[in-house]
Amino acid sequence: MPFKTWNRFTAAPHRVMFFGGALQAVAVMLWWIYELVTRFGIAGQPATWTVIPVAAHAYLMIYGLFSFFMFGFLMTVFPRWMNGKEIPAQRFVPAFLLLMLGAAGFYAGLFGNHAVLVGAVGSTLAGWGWAIYALLRVLLDTTHPDKRHPKVIFIALGLGWCSLVAYLAWLIKDHDAYLRFAVQGGVWLFMLPVFASVAHRMLPFFTSSALPQYVVQRPDWPWWILVAGSVVHALLQFASMGRWQWLCDFPMAVSALYLTYTWGLVRSLRIPLLAILHIGFAWIGIAMLLFGIQDFLSFINESTIPAMGLAPLHALTIGCFATLLIGMGTRVTHGHSGLPMQVGTPFILIFAGIQLAALMRVLADILPIQDSYLLYIAAAAVWLACFTPWVVRYLPVYWRPRVDGQAG
Repeated sequence: MPFKTWNRFTAAPHRVMFFGGALQAVAVMLWWIYELVTRFGIAGQPATWTVIPVAAHAYLMIYGLFSFFMFGFLMTVFPRWMNGKEIPAQRFVPAFLLLMLGAAGFYAGLFGNHAVLVGAVGSTLAGWGWAIYALLRVLLDTTHPDKRHPKVIFIALGLGWCSLVAYLAWLIKDHDAYLRFAVQGGVWLFMLPVFASVAHRMLPFFTSSALPQYVVQRPDWPWWILVAGSVVHALLQFASMGRWQWLCDFPMAVSALYLTYTWGLVRSLRIPLLAILHIGFAWIGIAMLLFGIQDFLSFINESTIPAMGLAPLHALTIGCFATLLIGMGTRVTHGHSGLPMQVGTPFILIFAGIQLAALMRVLADILPIQDSYLLYIAAAAVWLACFTPWVVRYLPVYWRPRVDGQAG
């Protein structure tokens, strides 16, 4: 990459981090489709990996994909939220390089070298640590009176780092408890608190800037219930008391659905780039309602087998997290590249496809069909069909100059 292009590429944290996340959005699903079609005998021979495929899939989605977009977004908005200085390149570029090294090394390690896998996770840990430090400096160096959202997000990132340590420990010690902590902690202590906090902080603001006569409403109690409920859900899971999780799942569902209504989901549908954020957040309420029903059924039936399998989890991860990812990613890319804050039919189709992928993956574990694995593969294929054109469209934006001629 020429020096001038490298300088543009590293001019802002969202450029490098979204670049890595965009590549991962395609790579993680290419690997997963390959694993599914070989496992179920559709094509080729079953592949042999250094770790069990579901553990690799969980790692790649939680720590190998979403983290890139999260750090790119948070390194962009933290200084703006707290009236601080922009994060310099010497703090986010090393983090990006370590994360990219970890991502590439993880794929290499999957194909047969356990030591490379361990090193890759270690590199990812180092990249996370460097990125967290960059955000910590903003948090400590500013005197803004309201730092609630940044503090909650920072704590969640720290818990995500601890969950990543647990994954590394599992690779070294092969103890199931470490893997359980890595996966459950990654979802409930890291991802959900971050997404809920970012939505609570930004969604009313985005809506007020797009809709006329919109009154900003940001009640705190639903946000705190979502954050606290997510932590309680994780703690009950760690304590093997999953049958009691409905006690926090239903309040979380009510809180999320209340915010969905209060923030004006119906009004947002007129503006695609805004609607995708509202619909993405609405999936939290749907997912937690599914979790609550499933956990309550386990409670009354005294069963440890989830009635809906992984359907609630994928309603949360694909329906909410992936939808918000592509919505926030598109908005930030447009806003910080000088592109108009409007999208056309191709983006609407991409957004609709992500909803289809989420729905198919949810129904795969709910519908009483024998060949449900076909829906697994179909959902992965739709994901790939959606993210590939998104990547083709926006990847070059990250190393090109802003179209409005401004810096950044």
